[in-house]
Amino acid sequence: MPLSPYACSNCGHWQRHFAPPPDCPVCTDTRNDLPEDGWHFRPAAEVAGMLHGSWRRLDRDMVAFNTAPRFGLNGTGWLLLHPEGNLAFEAAPFYTEPMLDEIRRLGGIRYLAASHVHGYGALWQLQDVFQPDILAIQKDDLRLTKAFRVTWPYDEALELPTGQTLFHVGGHYEGQAVLHDPARRILFCGDAFKVDQDEAGENLAVSTHKAFHKNIPLTPGELRRYRDVIAPLDFDTVCTPFEHAPGITTAIATAVLEDGMRGPPGVRHIPIDELRTRSQPRA
Repeated sequence: MPLSPYACSNCGHWQRHFAPPPDCPVCTDTRNDLPEDGWHFRPAAEVAGMLHGSWRRLDRDMVAFNTAPRFGLNGTGWLLLHPEGNLAFEAAPFYTEPMLDEIRRLGGIRYLAASHVHGYGALWQLQDVFQPDILAIQKDDLRLTKAFRVTWPYDEALELPTGQTLFHVGGHYEGQAVLHDPARRILFCGDAFKVDQDEAGENLAVSTHKAFHKNIPLTPGELRRYRDVIAPLDFDTVCTPFEHAPGITTAIATAVLEDGMRGPPGVRHIPIDELRTRSQPRA
């Protein structure tokens, strides 16, 4: 029997299976919630009929792809334009034909990667349509990649031909990685950080966590690893799977991590004004 992609209605995670899967490995994980009304897995044709796609061109040769109404975790797919081949990092929950046509118009996708399972979205669809040279996932997240084929698993770091580097940070998920784009001065941080924003997209507070919905904190060792990897990187913007956050700099991100390392484990949404003060160089 052919394998078909199915999406979990609760979190949006895709799996290829003979029939609707028996459960969802994302929802059964302690970091996430189980569906209150039981499992409901949707085939791709059903999802396609539910969603409308959109995209917006951002500065620094970057395009953000989204769908509506909300489906699953409802993440953003980032397309980074490059003359040697475009990189897609993370993925939208699904790609409608107009979304795919826009990616074709922009030159397609040569490289594909994601931070961890919460950013996978419809990576399987981008691989099927564009056949990228590389689909890179950190090796500790391979157990969650049943919907697509990883062509370049890596250990602690992987420099891509387009100049960005993937760094393994773990923490929130064992295989979580961040993508540093030095030319754009952006850190695609996965769920290493959560940026609270108002309706206008202004940054209000920043937090870091093992499980956001469950409010489970990271351990001191996990925070230290985040800091050791992230503090040497130069950036003035972070992109999570859900937020585009200009103004979150290396110094601000480091201040969030050092705040968590000061006392017993806890999750704190630190106001942006406090972080700006803490990140100022001392006289």
